[in-house]
Amino acid sequence: MPEQLLRSTPDAPWLPPGGRADVVRSAVAPAPTGLVRLLVRHGDAVFCTARDDGRLDLPTRAVPAADAHGSVTAARLVHDVLGAGTSAVPVGFVRNVVGAPAADYGWPAPLAHFTVWAAQGTPRVAGEWVDVRAAGCVLRDRHWWPLLAVVSAEPRASRAPDR
Repeated sequence: MPEQLLRSTPDAPWLPPGGRADVVRSAVAPAPTGLVRLLVRHGDAVFCTARDDGRLDLPTRAVPAADAHGSVTAARLVHDVLGAGTSAVPVGFVRNVVGAPAADYGWPAPLAHFTVWAAQGTPRVAGEWVDVRAAGCVLRDRHWWPLLAVVSAEPRASRAPDR
């Protein structure tokens, strides 16, 4: 699947001046990846955990520099959330494009990626299922929201029932 630009936000207010945030549908996890997020869906709901600030978000983990594409970190996150034997695939990312980073900008420049990986399973950690179709969905302000909207509209691959 070729990359598909879903949304571009020039002068994104959460980035240093002149920064741009692109939401991209892609089956490839690019480098450098700063964070990985895990998308687990059940019908119209996605599994979320509490962030440090108490707000709900997809399960997320920071990626060390040695894991440039985030694949090792994503595998560990999947294992921790869904258990052994579960795998995930990248479905897209948010790309920060920052030409002149401010001193407090903690990500690589000029590019930093925040990938979303999808997996199926039953979470074994504390969290909540959030209905993404609800008008007041608490996730609508997340940078990755346009990616979720596209992925949710696509048919899911069928899988054999658990025995």
